[in-house]
Amino acid sequence: MFKYFPHTADDIQKMLDVIGVSSLDDLYAEVPEELKLHRDLDIPAEKSEIEVRRIIEALAAANRRLVCFAGAGCYDHYTPSVVPYIASRSEFSTSYTPYQAEISQGTLQYIFEYQTMMADLTGMDISNASMYDGSTATAEAMLMCVAAARKRNRVAVSATFQPNVLRVVETYAKFHGVDLVVVPATAEGVTDRAALQALVEADDVAGVIVPQPNRYGIVEDFTGLAELCHAHKALLAINTVASALGVLKTPGEWGADIACGDAQSLGVPMGYGGPYIGYLCTTEALVRKMPGRLVGATTDAEGRRAFVLTMQAREQHIRREKATSNICTAQGFMCLYVAAYLALMGENGLREVNEQSYGAAHYLHDRLLATGKFSEAFPGQPFLNEFTLRYDGCVCELRRRMAEAGYLAGVCTEGMEGCLTLAATETRTREEIDMFVSLI
Repeated sequence: MFKYFPHTADDIQKMLDVIGVSSLDDLYAEVPEELKLHRDLDIPAEKSEIEVRRIIEALAAANRRLVCFAGAGCYDHYTPSVVPYIASRSEFSTSYTPYQAEISQGTLQYIFEYQTMMADLTGMDISNASMYDGSTATAEAMLMCVAAARKRNRVAVSATFQPNVLRVVETYAKFHGVDLVVVPATAEGVTDRAALQALVEADDVAGVIVPQPNRYGIVEDFTGLAELCHAHKALLAINTVASALGVLKTPGEWGADIACGDAQSLGVPMGYGGPYIGYLCTTEALVRKMPGRLVGATTDAEGRRAFVLTMQAREQHIRREKATSNICTAQGFMCLYVAAYLALMGENGLREVNEQSYGAAHYLHDRLLATGKFSEAFPGQPFLNEFTLRYDGCVCELRRRMAEAGYLAGVCTEGMEGCLTLAATETRTREEIDMFVSLI
């Protein structure tokens, strides 16, 4: 009846006999009585498969699927059907961290392909086997800057980051003793270059971290920023929405030392908040400062192509207090999702996704301005598929009413009263945009 229970009563008794204990109660005899529960666990009784399905279906039916015009780091891109099909194959979905290369070739290969494509997409030398999300990847980029600088522990981060990313970076900084300085934004919604330059020229900054596009959707100009950082022995890290790298200038082209961000936009469903996947890429000079694992290609004794774990920090296993973050199986699975998406879309497909997203967002932007209820928050600033407008009314009430009508009307722009940040991707149709605007 309980076919998924791993041990029968006889199995348990045999194990107890081996260690010389007569019962499970005797096994826990040394645990103080006041720490024991002394009652059954408060969990539901067992149910049949069809009963469990009905419960889950009822829970799923309670979710409201809104037409999404929101972004803020999570984007409603289309996932081709072949991607989840490949990811659901048992040889991938049941695999574990590839400690033994000889029995983990499939897992190692898709991680290798992921790393290769992400390095190419970001214009960097090397990619690791992913992070948990874009926020933690950005925090790890900060720690890499400090580790590389050795005698400096000050890092500058732009205030134009998404607030949730900034808060995660601040938390990491607090508990790692990093002196994090937030560089203010200008009235035009971009990083204050004068303030940043003054900070870097003090010659005590280990690294600078900036977003692209930023929290308002603005595509910032980083011309000369890498040269400024390197002239004062600081590293430059650029956080970019991964899908946008199909058309925007890459971190490598900007001269960055580290590229980081969230790769959710590369075929990973929004999934009510996760799981997501952060990417972290760097130059070859910084490879030993990067957390996670690196998979490489080689040949076996018979000359056949094979894959191996090329590098992982020895501190993961020995000096654990000095270890970098150890990212394991779950994120390897998300690497497969992204690798399948990128391999399927290719350079032309990714460009088309961004061109369609650009067209949808700019059409939405212009239609909203034409209603007379919105005005530019940052006039003249370039954007890709996300933008910020000022609303002539109560933003919260607008979002509530639009949700009732079946639309997720952007995200309230934190710290900017009366402003709304909206996004559109290739999944939004002209008809959906027209209906959305007509309701407003």
